[in-house]
Amino acid sequence: MGYFKGKQFKNDIILVAALYYCRFSLSYRDVSEILKERGVSAHHVWHVDETYIKVKGEWCYLYRAIDSDGYTLDFQLRKTRDHQAAYAFMKRLVKQFREPTVLTTDQAPALLCAFKKLKKNVLYVHTKHCTVKHLNNLIEQNHRHVKRRFVKSSGFQNIRHASRTIKG
Repeated sequence: MGYFKGKQFKNDIILVAALYYCRFSLSYRDVSEILKERGVSAHHVWHVDETYIKVKGEWCYLYRAIDSDGYTLDFQLRKTRDHQAAYAFMKRLVKQFREPTVLTTDQAPALLCAFKKLKKNVLYVHTKHCTVKHLNNLIEQNHRHVKRRFVKSSGFQNIRHASRTIKG
């Protein structure tokens, strides 16, 4: 069947979603929630940001990506804050979850450079990049939960403990 060629999801998933929508008179949001319960995320807006935390007395940089509902898509702890670290993180994201429609970041030079480099390498081709400050408030507020745990424990003892804590 060539009906769904070039679409984001496999034919079976699209057919099941259409079945739910037509057969049970569900809204798009209801269909999205049903698919999410079955492990298929249909969110097309991602928020990516970096922050810093202390691990074993040294500052490390935490790259995080969340969807429009605030659920963590992925995170990565790095000792450096440069475009190579951001590039590796964003490349891993697109390989895991495919390309989003909109990618929202702050105006961090590392993220901007990584996005441009990925676009040149034919990733994030159809993605709109937003750098409007107030649109990234969702992930900035989401960092509070990580920072709260960090302040209570006065830093993490090693990267593995930090990863486990951030994962939840």
